[in-house]
Amino acid sequence: MPKPETGSLHLRRIDPARNMARFYVLSFQPTLFGGTSLIRNWGRIGTNGQAMVETFDENAAAGEAYARLERRKRRRGYTSPGEET
Repeated sequence: MPKPETGSLHLRRIDPARNMARFYVLSFQPTLFGGTSLIRNWGRIGTNGQAMVETFDENAAAGEAYARLERRKRRRGYTSPGEET
């Protein structure tokens, strides 16, 4: 399980046959009250996309959400920029 101190995770999914070029970014940010926010940003490559912020009181809960979202996106075909085949 990743620790909230880790950097952001950048994933993308490109499928020219379907005219698909998407990105997904996960990152952590500390809150003023000692918790952790998980920031999700997604959309079409070349746009600002959309963003969602989830706040967690405990770092472990934020790490679990991070891992769950990463697994979900990788199952759907998202890869890190250096992993494309």
